[in-house]
Amino acid sequence: MRLPKPFYRLPLRFDVERLRAEAAALPAQAWARHPNDIKGNSAARLISVDGGENDEVNGRMQPTAHLQQSPYIQQILAGFGVVWSRSRLLRLAPGATVPEHADINYHWFTRVRLHIPIVTRPEVRFFCGDQAVHMAAGEAWVFDNWRSHRVENFTPDERIHLVADTSGSAAFWQLVAQSDNPAAQVRQVPFSAERQPVPMTERTKLATVMTPAEVDFLILDLRAELVAKDDAADGRARLHRYHGLLEGLCKDWRQLYALYGDESDGWSEFIRLRDGVRNASRDLSDGLVMRTNRVSVHAVLEGRLLRAMLSLPAQTNITSPPVQPTRTREAKIDKPIFIVAAPRSGSTLLFETLAASSQLCTVGGEAHWLVEGIEGLRPGAPGIDSNRLTAEHATPPIAADIREQILTHLKDHKGQGLSEPGLRRFLEKTPKNALRIPFFKQIFPDAQFVFLWRDPRENISSIMEAWRSGQWRTYPKLEGFEGPWSLLLPPGWRAMNRRPLAEVAAWQWQQTNAQVVDDLQTLSPERWTAVEYADLVRDPAATIGKVCEFLGLPVDSELAGRLATPLPPSRYTLTAPAADKWRANEAEIATVLPSVQATWNRLRSLGQAGSGS
Repeated sequence: MRLPKPFYRLPLRFDVERLRAEAAALPAQAWARHPNDIKGNSAARLISVDGGENDEVNGRMQPTAHLQQSPYIQQILAGFGVVWSRSRLLRLAPGATVPEHADINYHWFTRVRLHIPIVTRPEVRFFCGDQAVHMAAGEAWVFDNWRSHRVENFTPDERIHLVADTSGSAAFWQLVAQSDNPAAQVRQVPFSAERQPVPMTERTKLATVMTPAEVDFLILDLRAELVAKDDAADGRARLHRYHGLLEGLCKDWRQLYALYGDESDGWSEFIRLRDGVRNASRDLSDGLVMRTNRVSVHAVLEGRLLRAMLSLPAQTNITSPPVQPTRTREAKIDKPIFIVAAPRSGSTLLFETLAASSQLCTVGGEAHWLVEGIEGLRPGAPGIDSNRLTAEHATPPIAADIREQILTHLKDHKGQGLSEPGLRRFLEKTPKNALRIPFFKQIFPDAQFVFLWRDPRENISSIMEAWRSGQWRTYPKLEGFEGPWSLLLPPGWRAMNRRPLAEVAAWQWQQTNAQVVDDLQTLSPERWTAVEYADLVRDPAATIGKVCEFLGLPVDSELAGRLATPLPPSRYTLTAPAADKWRANEAEIATVLPSVQATWNRLRSLGQAGSGS
C-alpha cells in the first residue's frame, strides 16, 4: 500500500519475553523456506489459505496449527480489531538480508504489512525509500511497501518478526496516524491467560472476472505513477502510446463485461484481450517505470492487474492467442545454463560456486515460482500430474511469460539487479527442472545443460533425511498419497503410497537420473555435460575449470577467488558434511540398491565433466 511517508511506529508495546517463548516453542518443521527462495529467509505460517502450509494470498484465510498453539500472538492479532490476510513469523538468519524490492502485486494494492519485532539487535536495519530505522523488539511498525525497501541483519544472531497483512479499519488507521504525535501515550499490551479471542481473517477470493470499475481504479493509480526514464522525444512518445494501451484495455474490458458479465461463454474473449495487452505491453514498456520505486511498468501491470483480473477454475482449458516475439528482450538471454540433478545431490554447491562468476547472472537461487507460478503448470492442473513437462507444454504465451519473469528478476554475481541483462548469461538450478529438460529446450533453443549426479548410496540417504526433517515438503496434500510429499514429484508417484521411506527415496533418485539421461541423449553433445559430485568435492578447481571450458566461460577473478579456498557447505546443507555419513541409513539402503544399479551403471559410463557426453 502506498503511504505518505516511509515508516510509522504505532503507540503500542508488547511482551517481548512472551512472544519469544511462543516463537521458540514452534517445532523446527514449522519453519519453511522463503517462497522466492531468498537465502537466509524462512517463515512460520500463522494465517494462510485454508490454514495450510502454503504462501498463497487468494483464498479463505484461516489460522494454522502454529497460530493455534500461540495464544499471545492470537490475542495481539485479535486486539487490533481488523481482518487479517496472510500472516507469518519471518526469520532472517545471521548475516542475511532481504534484497531490495517493492511490493507491486495485486495483494499489496489495498494491504499494509504490520511488523512486530520479537528477536532482533540494534544493528539490524530496515531501509525504505531514503530512510532507515531499527525496529526494536516489542514495538509495532507499518511502512510504505510500494517504495523500494530492504533489510540487513549483519549480526551474529537471527532476527524474527511477527508480520501480518491487513487493509485496516478506520480505527487502525487512526492508531497509525498517532505515530506523528509525540505526545501520544504508548499503551502496553500484556498477555492475559483468561482471554481466548480468535483473530478475524479474510474470506474473500478474487472474482472470476474483475469488474470494470476495479480495472479502471487500478489502472488510474498506475497511470498516475507512470513516467519515462528518458524525457527525450522517443521516451515521451512511448509514454503516450502506453497510456493509449491502458485506456484501450479499460474501454474494451468494460464492453466485454457488459456483454458477458462473468459467464463462462465470455472467458475466452477476456483471455484474448488480457493476453493481447500483455504482449503489447512487452513491446511498448521499454524505458517506462514507476516514479516512486523505478520498477518497470510491465512488471507492475503484470503483478497488479493481468494476473489478478481473471481467476478461472483450474480445469479451464482455453488457448491463448499466439505471442508475437519481442526480439529485443529475448535476445538478452544468451545461451542460458541449466543445472539438472536429482534432489539432495549437491547441485546447490555447484550452483553457488558457478554463480560467483561475474560472467553469469541468476534470479538469486532456486526458482520454483518460475514454473509453478503459472497455474496451468502446477500438478493438478489439466494434463499435469507431476513435475514432468515436455515441449508441448511450452506454448508461446507460457514461453514468453517465463522469459519475461527471468528478465524481471535477474541479479548479478553480487545479488544486485541488472539494468542490462544481456551483458551476462543466465544460470539456473531448481531440482524439479531435472524433469523439464524438453520444456526448457523448447523455450531456449540455445540452452546448455550441466548434469550433476551423486553416488546413490549418499544421495538416497540424503533424500531420506530431507523427508524426515520436514523442511522440503513441496506438496502438503496429494490425492492418492497419504501425508505430505517432499522434494520433486516424478510421474508415477502414486505407486509410492505407503511404501517404506528408503524405497521412495531410491525411486526418486532412479526416476530423476534415468529421465535426465534419456532427455540429454536426445541433444547434441555440445549442449550438455555430466559432472560427478565426488569429483566436485575432491578437486573443485579442476572440475569447475572443465565445466567452464565446456560452457565457453573464462574462470574470472571472482570465480578463481571462490575456488582458492575450500568450498563452504551449501545453503541447504542439513547436517555437517562427513565421510560415509550415509552409513547411518546403510541397512535400509542395502535393500533398495539393486533397484538403482542399472541407472548407476549408466551414470558411471557418461564420462568426465566437460566431455560433452
